Amino acid sequence: MATDTTSLKLNKEMQEAEDFLPILGTDYVELYVGNAKQAAHYYQSAWGFQPVAYSGLETGKKDRVSYVLQQDKIRLVLTSPLTKGGEVNRHIEEHGDGVKVIALWVDDAAKSYKETTARGAESYMEPHTLKDEHGEIVLSGIHTYGETVHIFVERKNYKGAFMPGFRKWDPEYKPSEVGLKFIDHMVGNVGWNEMNKWCEFYAKVMGFAQMVSFDDKDISTEYTALMSKVMSNGNGRIKFPINEPATGRKKSQIEEYIEFYNGAGVQHIAVATDNIIETVKQLKERGVEFLYVPETYYDTVLDRVGEIDEDLEPLKELGILIDRDDEGYLLQLFTKPVLDRPTMFFEIIQRKGARSFGKGNFKALFEAIEREQEMRGTL
Repeated sequence: MATDTTSLKLNKEMQEAEDFLPILGTDYVELYVGNAKQAAHYYQSAWGFQPVAYSGLETGKKDRVSYVLQQDKIRLVLTSPLTKGGEVNRHIEEHGDGVKVIALWVDDAAKSYKETTARGAESYMEPHTLKDEHGEIVLSGIHTYGETVHIFVERKNYKGAFMPGFRKWDPEYKPSEVGLKFIDHMVGNVGWNEMNKWCEFYAKVMGFAQMVSFDDKDISTEYTALMSKVMSNGNGRIKFPINEPATGRKKSQIEEYIEFYNGAGVQHIAVATDNIIETVKQLKERGVEFLYVPETYYDTVLDRVGEIDEDLEPLKELGILIDRDDEGYLLQLFTKPVLDRPTMFFEIIQRKGARSFGKGNFKALFEAIEREQEMRGTL
């Protein structure tokens, strides 16, 4: 059964976690994509991200091009190869478009590298300094599940648009934002019997604490099931749920992901808003597609979650899910995959006090995903 740790124990564990690896927040998320220019246009037009910086041939970069976009505290980097061969091409051929880097904002990138590698992390990038006329940035990095990496970013001595090697990107085309604020959590899918291995990695190597766990009794339908544990850093700004498949009658969404991504990787990015109704309305108007939730879900939802501030009708019209825990409630909605392969998607979430992840919605959500899998012929 899912068990929340007591607040006292969690706070103690989080305080211990904070000692050796303080993380200020998510610095950026970098996706390797087949066409960064067109991907940037999609995230601007459909999602309201604003242009920030660019790196490519014009900045002296010969092998790849990158566009940096931002909305409030959410920063995306979209990178494509400029030549044949090389790591970026290989990654895209293997996985399709997907998240390569989850960059973490830290005060001391060298210390972060030293602390994590001393605890068993495999080095991805030794500490090094990048400089330009705007100051300097220190970067280091470690490997995590699949080919996903964490880069530690120290930017306290930098005043430029993004980092050295990039120039300001200021096109005329700037569609308005849609109210996205920050990354609430990022979910990783791993293979059979690998969840505990990677949860132990985050606990031992990065000092994270387990917030909550779900087993196949909590997350299952008639056909499929999965297991999940949520790991969080000391100040709670970084939350990484880790999923693995569980035995079911048919192929679960986690198995489908691993089959098409060819291994472990980032399944979805949950982005927070202060007004989910307005945000989802705008996203739908701009062409973002969401999972369908049957209207019958709303017949009994208030019996389960109790009184909420919002009118139920607009939530029903948009298919927004509702759940409650001991500290409040949350509103959430999931997109269909935003890529051709049925891999990465986004979650829109608004928290009204709740710290949980929508356990009460799991059955409705997974049945919605199964309907999509059935249409794809992958269930």
